[in-house]
Amino acid sequence: MITLIAAVLAYLLGSISFAVVVSRAFGLADPRSYGSKNPGATNVLRSGKKLAAALTLLLDALKGWLAVFLAQYFARQVGLDDSGVALVALAVFLGHLYPVFFRFKGGKGVATALGVMLALNVVLAMATASTWLIIVVFFRYSSLAAIAAAAFAPFYYVLLFGADIKAGAVLVIGVMVLVRHRANMAKLLAGKESRIVLKFKR
Repeated sequence: MITLIAAVLAYLLGSISFAVVVSRAFGLADPRSYGSKNPGATNVLRSGKKLAAALTLLLDALKGWLAVFLAQYFARQVGLDDSGVALVALAVFLGHLYPVFFRFKGGKGVATALGVMLALNVVLAMATASTWLIIVVFFRYSSLAAIAAAAFAPFYYVLLFGADIKAGAVLVIGVMVLVRHRANMAKLLAGKESRIVLKFKR
């Protein structure tokens, strides 16, 4: 029962779409109405408000971290095993992808996935984030960076800790990130994907 309760609470936390919340707080247009129509930090960045995009990224990552951190911190007290922690990790991530508060239309999950990785292990998060950063710096494609990070994250986990139930959760999260980026993959192959532009409105 405690595993189910933890998973539901994690899903509800994940369902808070900070791209929408932050955009409303800044008086910006709904991120689901312009650009890629994806409620995520990259699309909020298209509004030209760097602070709004940074807050979206931070808060989306924070909710992923918080859910898994709390699950692991209180695991012994409440009787939550590794399977329960893995389920919480999946639940908060799926909440971001399919938020109950926003008609199940969520983001692509990159920031939330990173938050989950950070809670699982700092080195895992650093390796995953480094992969994302390297691809962005050299190729200037946010989507390609997310795809590469998602593909490598399960390998990093297994390399660090071996194959366990939480590795399975990381693998599922990675696969879901790839699935959410399938349209971007098609654009990349067609040479039509937009690069990150380092020029913003004030």
